[in-house]
Amino acid sequence: MIIGTCKIELRLFSPNSLKEKRRILNSLIERLKNKFNISVAEVGSNELWQKSTLGIAVVTNNTSHANEVLDKVIDFIDDFADVEIISVNIEIL
Repeated sequence: MIIGTCKIELRLFSPNSLKEKRRILNSLIERLKNKFNISVAEVGSNELWQKSTLGIAVVTNNTSHANEVLDKVIDFIDDFADVEIISVNIEIL
């Protein structure tokens, strides 16, 4: 069993409140879950309006598949409106 994890720090441009931030993140998280069948959660910067940290996990039987899925997730987030990727940390266990 191979577990791929990814920690992504994001900058959000449009929110003026935590409520708006949650709306943007919930949309992104649901799209990621539906498109890639992965686990996603906000794991940091919960109280900041324009910053967020997402934790992502994928379980597979192949290291290259885990890397491929995480790379596609990063590309998807990079193309998502209203967010900019600040940093990415990938680990394969």
